[in-house]
Amino acid sequence: MIAQTAHRLRAQMEHFSGNLSRGLSKPLRRFVGEALQGIVGRQSVLLSEIARSLNEPIALIKTENRLSRNLAAESIRSVLQGALAHEASARVQEQTLLILDLSDVVKPYGQKMEYLARVRDGSTGEIADGYALTQVIAVENQGREITPLYGDLFSSAAADHISENEEILRAIGHVSRACPERGVWVIDRGADRGELFDELVPRDKKKRFIIRLRKDRHLRSGELKAPVLDLARATALPYRQLIVREEKGEERTLNLRYGVRSVRLPQHPQVPLWLVVVEGFGQDPLMILTNVPTRRQEQSVWWIASAYLSRWRVEEAIRFIKQAYDLEDVRVRTYERLRNMTVLVTAAMYFTAVVLGTRIKLQILAVRAIAAAKRFFGVPDFRYYAIADGIRELLQRHPRSGTPPPRAPSAQLSLVPL
Repeated sequence: MIAQTAHRLRAQMEHFSGNLSRGLSKPLRRFVGEALQGIVGRQSVLLSEIARSLNEPIALIKTENRLSRNLAAESIRSVLQGALAHEASARVQEQTLLILDLSDVVKPYGQKMEYLARVRDGSTGEIADGYALTQVIAVENQGREITPLYGDLFSSAAADHISENEEILRAIGHVSRACPERGVWVIDRGADRGELFDELVPRDKKKRFIIRLRKDRHLRSGELKAPVLDLARATALPYRQLIVREEKGEERTLNLRYGVRSVRLPQHPQVPLWLVVVEGFGQDPLMILTNVPTRRQEQSVWWIASAYLSRWRVEEAIRFIKQAYDLEDVRVRTYERLRNMTVLVTAAMYFTAVVLGTRIKLQILAVRAIAAAKRFFGVPDFRYYAIADGIRELLQRHPRSGTPPPRAPSAQLSLVPL
């Protein structure tokens, strides 16, 4: 039974990778398939581990050198990003949350890595050497179903780097072209920037957004222009909500008060916006700016507040991307290889979370993968770790015996029948 499950799992992965790499040359299609199987099979981005998973009857260093050579191909990133966005777009509906997150890959001992830059370590808050990550994840069912849409690594020291704003706008543009006029963008207070509002706020842009504001932002309310914190403290908070938040393994019940008021940005005075204010998290209220109409009803106001709060659930998905496949252990030196590996890891997460994790035809494979992981769930139940662990166990128990390169794929992504 386990051998048959591992065989079916490999068949699904080969089919997925073959379709994903449509447009690449035959050697690169083969590489994408091998890289994805190695990443999920060894839960590692080390080329040496990926090479071991292939179990080729040649010297390991030769396999590793071939993988390294192919990983440098400039076409991989654009082709895989486009294919992932196209495949995932069918899962993005009108109210799907498009959560954009800026993260980091810290490399304190990677002095020889190309374009190493200074970044803020999200785990410690300290400044360290590394790279920045831009990720977009679609969220449904209150954060229980996730779909990776976009992942890219960048460096402020790279020759072609323009700005962080440009990287954010590139991510928004890439996903928006695949999902025109669908989804609601949810971004933390790092997006409280004039350049980004210029892209999101105008009515002809047709993008809906929910963005947390910094305290130094100024807004207009009627004829009054004032700091957003003053406006928030003067906003009526007629609604109540109890939520449970898990912090460091412990559950904490929070009693929230919230409300809404009409506002406008000084640089876009003709566009109506709404300021949603939530108290109960700390000394200062949570301040959220949105162009999603609230109609001043409790249900619609809470939908906006809870949409932003869904970012907490997605933080686990962000950790999953970096921890389950050990992205921060990446050791390739060139910038192009680093960026290609990041996209491959995003594709691996898509396979785990979407292809295997949610599609009904493959639920039995997911169940068997979870069983193989021998994992006890904690709270909250984030099953993707267990599925990833189970895939690794299945593939390691029945290693690859040598398979031909993926065939040229058809025009549409579809599943191999079980």
